[in-house]
Amino acid sequence: MPRVSVVVPVRDDAVLLRRCLGALSAQTVPPDEVVVVDNGSRDDSAAVAQGAGATVLTERVRGIARASARGYDHATGDVLVRLDADSVPPPGWIADALRLLEDPGVVAVTGPGRPRDGGPVVRRVWDALYMGPYFVLMWSALGRPPLFGSATAMRRETWLAVRSRVHRQDAEVHDDVDLSMQLDPGWRVVADRALTVQVSARPFDGFGSAVLRTRRAFHTFRVNGRRANPVRRWARRARVAARLRAAARWSRR
Repeated sequence: MPRVSVVVPVRDDAVLLRRCLGALSAQTVPPDEVVVVDNGSRDDSAAVAQGAGATVLTERVRGIARASARGYDHATGDVLVRLDADSVPPPGWIADALRLLEDPGVVAVTGPGRPRDGGPVVRRVWDALYMGPYFVLMWSALGRPPLFGSATAMRRETWLAVRSRVHRQDAEVHDDVDLSMQLDPGWRVVADRALTVQVSARPFDGFGSAVLRTRRAFHTFRVNGRRANPVRRWARRARVAARLRAAARWSRR
């Protein structure tokens, strides 16, 4: 069984973090290590993490990309799981992630988020205006599924291959989108509904939240330059797929 490290960046989210860490303690396959990266909290987020037995790192420079990368660098597991402080994974989440990663060709797995609060109307709006468009549009732009930062697991080797390319110093990037762009378009990422987690409905906090997220999305594409070009990415994916098909035909001879 591979060792599993869970990385949770947090800033002023003690209440939700306690719920997240409680969900991790209830996993059918418990993590070997939980690393909480406190990104300048003024509440008792760090104390909550320490009370739950997590390793607490302090990252005083603000920015979720920087905090996440700090956690990945410190983690010792063979599989690195990324959750947000408001993520509530179901009991079988880690087991399902490991099952999907049993395929040696898969470098990372991810799932969608579902709002914990609100009724059926909120969930339908969430899917129609946020989660659905995120996966569809980003899949089209990246040439494969994007990672969703609230529910992602990747091989340690995956992170080591791209860690020097992520824009960890840029507080304005979407860290999950930025990380997605560093993965070779020919690498296989699996998006599976079995990895769905409950999250807060903060993206619907108001117009300002939507503007901020949209601005950061465009910024993330801009700083990645040629690496973010959809035409180049789809062409790269097509070339890799053609080579794999040719190799499969050759092996059957």
